[in-house]
Amino acid sequence: MPNRLIAACDGACKNNPGPAGWGWVIADADERVVRWACGPLGDATNNVAELAALQQLLLTTDKDADLEIRMDSKYAIDAVTKWLPGWKARGWKTASKKPVANRYLIEAIDDLLTGRTVVFVHVRAHQEDGDFLNALADRAANAAATSQQAASGTSADEVPPEADDVQPRRLSAPYRVSRSAAITAKFPGICRCGEAFKPGDEIVKGVGGRWGHPACAQAGETAKP
Repeated sequence: MPNRLIAACDGACKNNPGPAGWGWVIADADERVVRWACGPLGDATNNVAELAALQQLLLTTDKDADLEIRMDSKYAIDAVTKWLPGWKARGWKTASKKPVANRYLIEAIDDLLTGRTVVFVHVRAHQEDGDFLNALADRAANAAATSQQAASGTSADEVPPEADDVQPRRLSAPYRVSRSAAITAKFPGICRCGEAFKPGDEIVKGVGGRWGHPACAQAGETAKP
């Protein structure tokens, strides 16, 4: 099949919620890795990390390609395939009439899936005889979650191992935010860490002009959930 891509994506989160990251790998029809990437999410939940990984993969792939996506997150697959129509019909409420969690990510993924040929394949996580591509995506995501650094490459051999220790998200000197830079939010929004802030919360503008929690106003916005 021409223009066919096989891919896998995964999210990682330490302590849930905690330092998180996303990772994906893309292979050709013979399952040879041709590209991979990973990036940090700051503090987020495991489900946010899984959805962010899918979003990042869809953003980087050709929408005209037939895409097979392997994921070990049943939640992420079901959210964008099985549950989405019902959520929309109920005005983005669950069957128990609660607001849908992570709606902002799910809506973005829904838009990215529109008009594309995508097949989702659920694979078992962390199995010795499991899917090779998903294992690489998991490794990349964990490396980003622990180091809070982005990375990319074109060979499976380049995928970094997970760091020994989770790196704290400290503000480096050029990006340190003073208390005087903070304002009170007038409207609800989403911080770069993936969590919401509400009117009345203290927020600051980080690099790239994105508003969010003071502790999250650090350099770089590799992932934009």
